[in-house]
Amino acid sequence: MNIQKMMKQAQAMQEKLQQQQAEMQAKEYEGASGGGMAKVTINGKGQMLKLQLDASLIDVDEKEMLEDLIVAAFNDAKNKADEAMGDAMSDIAGGLQLPPGMKLPF
Repeated sequence: MNIQKMMKQAQAMQEKLQQQQAEMQAKEYEGASGGGMAKVTINGKGQMLKLQLDASLIDVDEKEMLEDLIVAAFNDAKNKADEAMGDAMSDIAGGLQLPPGMKLPF
């Protein structure tokens, strides 16, 4: 086992990780619920950027349903962002040659 080589790989992976995180945070993810009647757009940090509601949803008597649709659309967008981040991180970690039994995170 070459410790110096492993340290270089870890440093390169950390740099890739920081770059990937910045790119992922800048991306936008859209989630939808109610067959697309409620849509939420978030960024990679999980901040809501946009909310779109079908006009037919705006009814005082349906307030509870509207709230549920917004929450579901946000959660859908957040799940998509989390999945994309997980995929990107596994791609980066895939190039690191770790000794048997050693797993990420260190």
